[in-house]
Amino acid sequence: MFDTIPGLLDQIRGRFAHVESDPFQGERIFFENAGGALTLNSVVETTARFAAIPDNQGRDNVASSALSSVIAKARQDMQTFFNPESGQFIVGESGTELLFRLIRTACLGTGHGGRVLGSTLEHPASRSACARYAPVGGKTHVLVPHDPRTGSVDLAAYAPEIGPDVHVATILHTSPVTGMAVDVATIAAGIRAAAPDCFIIVDGIQHAAHGRLDLAAYGVDGYVISPYKAFSRHGYGLAWISDRLAALPHDTLLDAPPTAWELGTRDTGAYATFSEVVGYLDWLGSHFIESETPRERIVAAGAAIHAHEAQLTDAMLHGSGNLPGLAQIPGVTILGGVENPLREGLVSFALEGLPAPEVVERLNTAGIRTHTRKADHYSANILDPMGLPSCVRVSLCHYNTPQEVERFLEALRDITRNL
Repeated sequence: MFDTIPGLLDQIRGRFAHVESDPFQGERIFFENAGGALTLNSVVETTARFAAIPDNQGRDNVASSALSSVIAKARQDMQTFFNPESGQFIVGESGTELLFRLIRTACLGTGHGGRVLGSTLEHPASRSACARYAPVGGKTHVLVPHDPRTGSVDLAAYAPEIGPDVHVATILHTSPVTGMAVDVATIAAGIRAAAPDCFIIVDGIQHAAHGRLDLAAYGVDGYVISPYKAFSRHGYGLAWISDRLAALPHDTLLDAPPTAWELGTRDTGAYATFSEVVGYLDWLGSHFIESETPRERIVAAGAAIHAHEAQLTDAMLHGSGNLPGLAQIPGVTILGGVENPLREGLVSFALEGLPAPEVVERLNTAGIRTHTRKADHYSANILDPMGLPSCVRVSLCHYNTPQEVERFLEALRDITRNL
């Protein structure tokens, strides 16, 4: 996709820190984006600038007023990126912490009894929060099984458990282990048909970096991301909450406004760095659409990101030039299958005869950063049904190049040649 515009991919890579090397390993190819994407240079600069400012919001001085304006702009940028019809955005400690807060509020604010519905595909952030707070709210936590063949879950899997007593539901937008997306809008609509008052909360942490977010189309009550996985930095999480979820009893200060959710003074720099992310995507989208509307440029950026990443994962699976892809290598098991339209910038695989940690170690020696997912409390829900003790996760993003994929395939060819 990006190769239709000469020099664009180089411009993209020039906007990120540590694209080709880092201070610890030196030169390396970064295929560990699902663990945390590369950071925009502008985010690094903005973080340093705001970290030096001693003032806080809500004071009667010029600096405080300026900080409040930065936050107001960031909230508008979030509106452009997520495209909700109403509701509010809040910043918290992390994506996991915010999932716990939203799920806890829904479980405890909907009365005693009923059920909390989720799936076995979900990350432990949402599964753990439901397991913790469903019993406290007198509710039963039900997990519908995902499909190990596709690495995803659909409405048909949820359907047998959907009923009017489902008070809270959770949906994972994209799996950080299989890399497969979920049709959030269809599942949410199916739940609402039987339980219109259900509070539906989505874990969008893995999905956000791959674009194409549209809360207006989803019909949910909460959506959470971790900005460090979407080109920003560590140290904060970001959530959107609907007006009806915001109105439930929740942790807040005495006599505070009834829909206030943020606790304590917020880091203005966190808000400002997310504005940098939105500004970058706006810039990227402007190369693919002539529009005066920022939202349309953001949508165009998401489509271009998805198309470029699809090209990269196709090469990884099917090969490039005379280099065989993962699908051609004997003894390779690919999570979610080879031909899967749900894939978003990630390929996880296991290699017969060589444990995943050793594959990752050998790739790292060759200068290619990947990651092992083990059948532990993070990933056993995905790997156990497949009979796999571990897998290699190769996660890429739109700033990765076809040449980097070829380097990966070369290294894997050398590793498997000796098996």
